[in-house]
Amino acid sequence: MHLSTPAIICSMRTHGEHGAIVRALTPDNGLLAGYVRGGRSRRLRPVLVPGNLVEADFRARTAEQLPGLTVEMTHSRAGLLAEPLAAAAIDWLCTLTAVSLAEGHPHRRLYDMLDATLAAVEYAPSARGWAASAVRFELLLMAELGYALDLSACTVTGTRDDLAFVSPKSAAAVSRAAGQPYADRLLPLPAFLIDHDAASDWADILDAMRLTGHFLSRDILIDRRAAALDARERLVERMKRLV
Repeated sequence: MHLSTPAIICSMRTHGEHGAIVRALTPDNGLLAGYVRGGRSRRLRPVLVPGNLVEADFRARTAEQLPGLTVEMTHSRAGLLAEPLAAAAIDWLCTLTAVSLAEGHPHRRLYDMLDATLAAVEYAPSARGWAASAVRFELLLMAELGYALDLSACTVTGTRDDLAFVSPKSAAAVSRAAGQPYADRLLPLPAFLIDHDAASDWADILDAMRLTGHFLSRDILIDRRAAALDARERLVERMKRLV
């Protein structure tokens, strides 16, 4: 195996005395893991920060072997670690990617959207514009893994108008008229998730995070992966301070 590719660093954990195992999302080969010799060194630690863009070179003698990985920085987002909200967003998005995706399965749309969302966080670390993009990234990831929400029409009446709720059981949209008597049992559906031109405030963003969080914790981040939800909770708590 020999692959040279752009990549987004998603996770890094120490391995042995000096090395690190890194998981990175690539445009055409999906999530890949590799061993970085000297990954804990002063020179490489700033490079292996989640969210950074690198040129990655994976090499392995056999398909079963963990590849050796060398990286060259192409764009650093490490400076955002000093911004609590931005740092929490990058931590969550990269953690979600690292723990959810199977290695070696292409997800070009996820790569493009993760790159765009991280760029939005970088250019407007305190704005709510990237928060809407982060929720859409969660929805896309669920869809890529086979857990798409059906937000096209009301599951009760079939209407496409005035969709206001989502069933926590079926993951399908419900119109305001059909869902109002059961509103306390349904999840709110913010308008911006079905209309990209709709405005969104922080209350809408938090409703959207509640919606995606329900299905992420139910269907994807289960068993050992559930620990990743701690990163999401940190992000949500920082968002709540802005309401």
